[in-house]
Amino acid sequence: MTQFKSDVDAVDALASSFKRMKDEIGRVIVGQEDVIKKVLICIFCDGHALLVGVPGLAKTLLVQTIADVLDLSFKRIQFTPDLMPSDITGSEILNDSRQFQFTKGPLFANIVLADEINRTPPKTQAALLEAMQERSVTVAGQRHKLDLPFFVLATQNPIEQEGTYPLPEAQLDRFMFNIKLDYPSFKEEVEVVKKTTTNRTVELAEVMSGDEIRYFQRLIRKIPIADNVLEYAVKLAAKTRPGTSLAADSVNNYLSWGAGPRASQFLVIGAKCHAAISGKYSPDISDVKAVAEPILRHRIVKNYKAEAEGITIEKLIADLL
Repeated sequence: MTQFKSDVDAVDALASSFKRMKDEIGRVIVGQEDVIKKVLICIFCDGHALLVGVPGLAKTLLVQTIADVLDLSFKRIQFTPDLMPSDITGSEILNDSRQFQFTKGPLFANIVLADEINRTPPKTQAALLEAMQERSVTVAGQRHKLDLPFFVLATQNPIEQEGTYPLPEAQLDRFMFNIKLDYPSFKEEVEVVKKTTTNRTVELAEVMSGDEIRYFQRLIRKIPIADNVLEYAVKLAAKTRPGTSLAADSVNNYLSWGAGPRASQFLVIGAKCHAAISGKYSPDISDVKAVAEPILRHRIVKNYKAEAEGITIEKLIADLL
């Protein structure tokens, strides 16, 4: 791994590496630049991402492509209604010596693609909670550490679709970003069809190793942040909590509950990363605003009045900003 003379040089190298990763992923994924950017920010912040969109928008392909660009182990779990917790964490089996031996499940990888996570019952969804927060799994009373870096990149179909289960709030809160994918533009769709209806294959170059990712994760946490920017991030999260002193009028009118302290933490670390990949050495309020919507979207819950009046979560967040 390259040694940097100073943290300033390291931030410059991160910005350069980030651009190379985006360019490499762009050789396979058409458009979706903002989505790619947010997923990579999530990885450098040591967070997890939830990709939400209807089937066929290349959610799975995006995660697989990111895994190819990074020199990391990758496992894909297809979540189905009959999936059991032991199917993802692993289980103890009786070996030839009649001793119980732990067999690792697919969670034991650097990047785990939880495909269609909301098609499995809450019991199995909950098996991910410890892994996402503690970076470990406990089976038969024994705690097993996961390899680092560890990311869960989950895809979710809109909950209005058949055969889906809403994710528990406790699990939603573990995801740093809730990233919405929309249909491609006409021009982008033409390019997608051109690329996918021929024998064209793309060999992707590995841009970054696991050790480098861990280094940059630590570097981002060292980036200084001004008190007024940090206070803006914390106040933004506090404004989403109805019935509190900082709550905005729209929040009291339209929200059942708001974002917790984890949102404040993610707003600050996300702003630091957004600044670094933009070539800045300290975040400002614009960096907080840039990451606010995907961080807050899944942490605030509308009430019946908002549903009746057609008020969207995005509109409420925009008003707060």
